[in-house]
Amino acid sequence: MRVLVIEDEQKTADYLRKGLTEHGYVVDVARDGIDGKHLATEGEYDLIVLDLMLPGIDGYEVLTALRQTRETPVLMLTARDKVEDRVRGLQSGADDYLVKPFAFSELLARVQALLRRGRAQEPTVYRLADLEVDLVKRKAFRAGQRLDLTAKEFMLLTLLLRRQGQILSRTTIAEQVWDMNFDSDTNVVDVAIRRLRAKLDDPFAAKLLHTVRGMGYVLEVRADGK
Repeated sequence: MRVLVIEDEQKTADYLRKGLTEHGYVVDVARDGIDGKHLATEGEYDLIVLDLMLPGIDGYEVLTALRQTRETPVLMLTARDKVEDRVRGLQSGADDYLVKPFAFSELLARVQALLRRGRAQEPTVYRLADLEVDLVKRKAFRAGQRLDLTAKEFMLLTLLLRRQGQILSRTTIAEQVWDMNFDSDTNVVDVAIRRLRAKLDDPFAAKLLHTVRGMGYVLEVRADGK
């Protein structure tokens, strides 16, 4: 899942990027209202963490522009703690409001709650053959056995499972999981696929993760089980 953080305080922005990344989110950061407005209205994000006081244009203006075209969940983050400020933020279209200073555990809980609400119509558990992935609990099982996955491996498996049967190129995988443009000299995708395959397929007879030469990778059940 992709999160946009619009925050001009570098220490806070870096803190949020690090914490959210460690929990498996792909995070972009904008450090002023103008860049934040552009990314929020033109990019594809699952959630936006929006500071109120920003250089260029403030968070209210960013939110107003966003709500003209998008329903992306917004968590407003600000040092203003007056009731009228919270009311204005919510009335402007924010989905939640968190006052600085804050505990990261609370922010994470609010982020997860907003994402669950925003994805209420989407399945939270995906299955393929004897593979099961629970997005809420962030757990994966194969034939009832828990798979010990890293955050990036879980993101990679979830991407492949959501688009099961589709061949995903290395470029697509790199963009979606690592938020990077694929460099042909970088083998990060191939290495991650090998590590995921060692946990997902190697201990089991039926293989689910397949390489399609010259095209990429696909997660699917094949008749020959290979």
